[in-house]
Amino acid sequence: MAKPTNPTRIGLAGLAVMGQNLALNIAEKGFPISVYNRTTSKVDETVERAKLEGNLPVYGYHDPESFIQSIQKPRVVIMLVKAGAPVDQTIKTLSAYLEKGDCIIDGGNEWYENTERREKEVAELGLLYLGMGVSGGEEGARNGPSLMPGGSFEAYKYIEDIVLKVAAQVDSGPCVTYIGKGGSGNFVKMVHNGIEYGDMQLIAEAYDVLKSVGKLSNEELQSVFTEWNKGELLSFLIEITADIFGIKDDKGDGYLVDKVLDKTGMKGTGKWTIQQAAELSVPAPTIEASLDARFLSGLKEERVEAAKVFKSSDFVDLSNDKAIDKQKLIDDVRKALYAAKICSYAQGMNLIRAKSIEKGWDLKLGELARIWKGGCIIRAIFLDRIKKAYDRNPGLANLLVDPEFAKEIIDRQSAWRRVVCLAINSGISTPGMSASLAYFDSYRRASLPANLVQAQRDYFGAHTYERVDIEGSYHTEWFKLAKHSRI
Repeated sequence: MAKPTNPTRIGLAGLAVMGQNLALNIAEKGFPISVYNRTTSKVDETVERAKLEGNLPVYGYHDPESFIQSIQKPRVVIMLVKAGAPVDQTIKTLSAYLEKGDCIIDGGNEWYENTERREKEVAELGLLYLGMGVSGGEEGARNGPSLMPGGSFEAYKYIEDIVLKVAAQVDSGPCVTYIGKGGSGNFVKMVHNGIEYGDMQLIAEAYDVLKSVGKLSNEELQSVFTEWNKGELLSFLIEITADIFGIKDDKGDGYLVDKVLDKTGMKGTGKWTIQQAAELSVPAPTIEASLDARFLSGLKEERVEAAKVFKSSDFVDLSNDKAIDKQKLIDDVRKALYAAKICSYAQGMNLIRAKSIEKGWDLKLGELARIWKGGCIIRAIFLDRIKKAYDRNPGLANLLVDPEFAKEIIDRQSAWRRVVCLAINSGISTPGMSASLAYFDSYRRASLPANLVQAQRDYFGAHTYERVDIEGSYHTEWFKLAKHSRI
């Protein structure tokens, strides 16, 4: 294996699919790169791919010492290994050969507090540290991901020239920015993934209503999603959904999507997002509904049995009740999906802002929307609109009250309500769309029934309450008053 005559610009350790693709992307942009993996066959495989994909300047090493020695100083090494203990192990292996001023970057989906702990630990060795969210899957990693680096600003400056070229390029520039201090890059990527959970669930519900109530075939679904991808819903997830409906089964008759088992996997970032929302008292019902939907999908055997129990149950089948106007249904579902998506993004942005305030990160929400416009899984045309909303008003309390988004929701709410009612009456679950609608309906009301909950809390636990008309905290002997009134 030929070795470079000069030191390489950067190193990358961890050569599973994402690591390989990111290494090739970096090399293709003109930065010679050293690569290392504990399983050495992966190193040889990556070098071989680099040759086949245009003799890219990728140099492989089978041992950590020669790998580190091959990189120019101050050295920068990106790790793309599984979150948790493997990251600590890789840091231990690499730091044995790194010197003061060198930099380690974790490009995995890591829990943000682990990144903050590691930043402190390596600082004691004189090393710099970045936690960098990488979104876009394997295709994004190879051709231009959305990158979310957080941690040492000095470390960011080491790699700025590389990431500006490697990231996805959109009309407003490269899809990368220095996110902020500490674990902010990982936190932002985590919430991005939470929004992604919501997005995917909402699209699945749109599909379910169109298929189960509207009786659309896969060919019709492909045509609908292809059409949707030309308008306000234009996005990566809508595009790939259209593609999925067109793939025939290579192992039998019909379409592949109908043969895929309805059990959803997950890696944990959605769960972390909801845990953080709960910690910070930020409502995120759409993301939470999508997580619950994945948990429910996992109960496949129980659901099959439950389906037998409730087979004879008298659900109103509106499709038999009267003929469904397919075109009207398609239009309503499109509007419902768009309105529900706005709620999902609003929840994610509010969660990021709450954490930013708690940690003093000073995150720029408009800039985050901008770097998500390309490369990442949730890239969508309406992210441009989100950026503009925060440009117009950086202190915007909620995306729902931005004048443009508010108007769009008002215009679509009748369709949204029709779709949710139709689904409920047909016995089709739409937890994401329903949660988004409940979020909107709660947020837009000046008064909620929380006054009763607060009265109950004071009745049984003397938790006190405030009044709408007089300042101060009050406690009432509800039990005594009630007993007295019963006499």
